[in-house]
Amino acid sequence: MSSASSTRPTGEEYASYYAGYVASVPDGNVIGALAEQGESFLRLVKNLDDARAGTAYEPGKWTIKEVILHIADAERIFAYRLLRIARGDQTPLAPFDEAAYTPMSQANTRPLDTLLGEFAAVRGATLALLRWLPDAAWTRRGIASGKDVSVRALAWISAGHAMHHERILRERYDLG
Repeated sequence: MSSASSTRPTGEEYASYYAGYVASVPDGNVIGALAEQGESFLRLVKNLDDARAGTAYEPGKWTIKEVILHIADAERIFAYRLLRIARGDQTPLAPFDEAAYTPMSQANTRPLDTLLGEFAAVRGATLALLRWLPDAAWTRRGIASGKDVSVRALAWISAGHAMHHERILRERYDLG
């Protein structure tokens, strides 16, 4: 793995609202962090039954199933942005509204194992993309959601976003 994937992005490479995500990723190689986090996440939720996975920690909050699919949806979008920018596409990329996506996903109608399989597939695709990025691609920048962002930052944001939701599942949903 290249040293480019071990360089933490600076605050100028992403919107300030992503700072917490980037900061939560341990120092070192972000590809390794994504691989490790994906495994820990699956260990955390794989033994739940469908009934438990369909619960929220309080009314009006997402269920565990919705959280799982939200992580996969957001990672898909971050990876799509990353791919476009890494390949030199300078077209500004539209924002997405996770609050609108989640109810439309119908996550609660699906068996948990299908959601876990989807998460694993999305994470695998993200890892495959990142492992073969040329060093020069990591520092390329583009516009997403009206803000400047680098390829490197998108990788770290993906890792931190999933870590954020894993922490919520542990703390508020009393998992693990």
